Amino acid sequence: MKKDKEIYSAKELKLFKKIDSGNYKPLPKKDFDKEKLRFQKIATNTLKRKSINIRVFENDVDKIKAIALSEGMPYQTFITSVLHKVATGKFIESFSNARACL
Repeated sequence: MKKDKEIYSAKELKLFKKIDSGNYKPLPKKDFDKEKLRFQKIATNTLKRKSINIRVFENDVDKIKAIALSEGMPYQTFITSVLHKVATGKFIESFSNARACL
């Protein structure tokens, strides 16, 4: 249970207890549809993707494809993931941690 407390918020744990005890009542269909639409709008407006074109050395693309394959994902998804980590500063942190281990 300690792991659950670390993963879930108090509100989520309370909801789980309600469901487990049989006291949970779902939203009426009308309210559910309204909430679903609200969350869909939030998701649509949150993360928008933009296409870019870049020139990359062929050898680098081959290496990136090999790394992506070993990670179990398509190479374009892998590139997007790396770029996102760089943009959010998470790549720098993991790179610094890896260098510290050397």
